[in-house]
Amino acid sequence: MGNVMETSRPHDGAVDVRRVRVGCEFVHVAAVDTPTVFQVGLQDAAPVSLAHHAWSMEPQRRIRRYTDLYGNPCVRVVLPAGRSTLRYEAVVLVPDATEDADEQAQELSPEALPDEVLIYTLPSRYCLPDMLGDEAWSRFGAIPPGFSRVQAICDYVHRHLTFSYGSSGPSSTAVDVNTSGFGVCRDFTHLAISFCRALNIPARYVFGYLPAMDVPPDPAPMDFAAWMEVWLGDRWWTFDPRNNRRRKGRILIGHGRDASDVAMVTTFGAPLLESMTVRAEEELA
Repeated sequence: MGNVMETSRPHDGAVDVRRVRVGCEFVHVAAVDTPTVFQVGLQDAAPVSLAHHAWSMEPQRRIRRYTDLYGNPCVRVVLPAGRSTLRYEAVVLVPDATEDADEQAQELSPEALPDEVLIYTLPSRYCLPDMLGDEAWSRFGAIPPGFSRVQAICDYVHRHLTFSYGSSGPSSTAVDVNTSGFGVCRDFTHLAISFCRALNIPARYVFGYLPAMDVPPDPAPMDFAAWMEVWLGDRWWTFDPRNNRRRKGRILIGHGRDASDVAMVTTFGAPLLESMTVRAEEELA
């Protein structure tokens, strides 16, 4: 089937909500039929509620859904030879509130961490706590453990890196951007995650849509966003070293060890990406 449309009933809740429309479009040109995985559909999980979403593709091709090892929703398609367009759109209800924060949230010692979060203390392709450990302990080791130390890491990364499109590439690691001082949102996130993991604080990479709600609009074209979640106490907490402020309207696509686990498009071939557009904006009455 080339077009998939679904609706979901909103979650119950007393918090005021706002309506956000998100979506994206990818135009590829392929020399041959190319199997491809797209990871751009959002997760229907609290605190957001999925009201409607739909996939479509021109020319029509079968779109098959699956869930990856981190629990993220993905779709598989075969891009046909020639030009093809894949679109995703969704309407989401989001809380009219910024994400939770608790300055009393505490770090756990490694032996007290849940088994399933231990993987997020280890090095991964882009996050290199083993190579940044000395710097992490010298900069942040004296700060009292807990929420405030993670926030200090975000404050430093936010100041240290300058946001610049094209300043990093597919092979740029946290060490590379720490040295250069430039990066995009995924690089800010990789560096902050690396510092957290070097201090034995579990941190995972998060990828999603981030509309400009109750903040000044960004003059740059809309794009996907990256931030991180850190395990403190008994749960994951959201931190955003790129924007370094609590925000409304974060809409999760996926999470993993770093950007390699939540690539928006994975192609088993070499099609040309002709264009990509992203949409994330509040629907006003």
